[in-house]
Amino acid sequence: MSTTTTEIIGDDRRAKRNVLVLVLAQALLGAQLPVNFTVAGLIGITLAPTPLLATLPISLIVFGSMTTAPWVSPLMQRHGRRLGFMIGAGAGALGAGVSILALIWGSFPVFLLGAYLTGIFMSTAGFYRFAATDTASAAFRPKAISYVMAGGLVSAFVARMIVTETETATIIPFLATYGVLMAMNALGMWLFLLLDIPTPTATKTETAAGRSLSELLRTPAIAVAIICAMVSYALMNLVMTSTPLAVVGCGFGVSDASNIVMFHVFAMYAPSFFTGHLILRFGTPRIVATGLGLLAAAGIVALSGTTLPHFYTALVLLGLGWNFGFIGATTLLAENHDAQERGTVQGLNDTLVFGLVTVASLSSGGLMGSAGDAVSGWNAVNFAMAPFLFLAGGALIWHVVGLRRRA
Repeated sequence: MSTTTTEIIGDDRRAKRNVLVLVLAQALLGAQLPVNFTVAGLIGITLAPTPLLATLPISLIVFGSMTTAPWVSPLMQRHGRRLGFMIGAGAGALGAGVSILALIWGSFPVFLLGAYLTGIFMSTAGFYRFAATDTASAAFRPKAISYVMAGGLVSAFVARMIVTETETATIIPFLATYGVLMAMNALGMWLFLLLDIPTPTATKTETAAGRSLSELLRTPAIAVAIICAMVSYALMNLVMTSTPLAVVGCGFGVSDASNIVMFHVFAMYAPSFFTGHLILRFGTPRIVATGLGLLAAAGIVALSGTTLPHFYTALVLLGLGWNFGFIGATTLLAENHDAQERGTVQGLNDTLVFGLVTVASLSSGGLMGSAGDAVSGWNAVNFAMAPFLFLAGGALIWHVVGLRRRA
């Protein structure tokens, strides 16, 4: 790869300032995602015409993210990250407002519309990790990604506080929850005014477009990075989406489900303080492989019982697996494309990632609802992880073997 602006920055002062802004955005605005993943399925049970559609709102959030990535990534390529992130926060505020109307009217279709708008925010938030690398040197990139993802550690506590304090604050359950999210997004839009990320321009030796889409996909490292990111995120979503339904279905309370999700989100982001250091020390493939192994361990624990300790342990392992698998895959992707190609490759990556996540969230509700009881549904969800783990593991082994042959 050719030398780019990010590789000649010496002290990373600009990058560190941008990382701070993105960490705050991840911590505050990012809290609305675990909030939605905790309550949307429970609301779906009350509004949907059949329990089989209870997790459809979560699927619409992910679907909104999938359909947003193809246009928001090129938009940020042309007009800068700030505009894209402000659009996302605005969509999050609008989605929360529409969800309030849905709860007042008791309308499932309107609630789905609010979920889709929230998905636009989810898509833009997914680019925080890429934005952290835009002005970073090669040595600082893994750390920059990790620090931004670590902002989600705070979001776990913020999300739990929002759910527990607002669940019954109004006559209509969760109405106040979406009121808080609406205000949070409206205020959060101002945060992005502090970003200092220049729009990339072509150099004398590079075109504005970079390599073609087919050339990018034929690059082994990029293909494997996308596959591992897809599997890591989709399996995490598959299990997390059904967790509140499984916990409540097994006789525990909404507060138990909220606490389990909080521990899960904590596990997703807490390792980010050192994931970047581990990548630099042990290499990206080993960290991704560790992530896949932890995801498999989460499934094994979940299948071994449905007590609260089983739920807590499985969801913590699930979060850790997502962290190593997804951050490792993101780092591998960032290492193998130029600034001029980021609009194409990052948009493609997130479209494919959230495409599979959409399928996973839809499948989660179907597996839970069609199995007959909560325990059988929970087991079906966790058995479904196996073929995808074999796919990602095989792709990673193929990549590592290829690197050794070329060495």
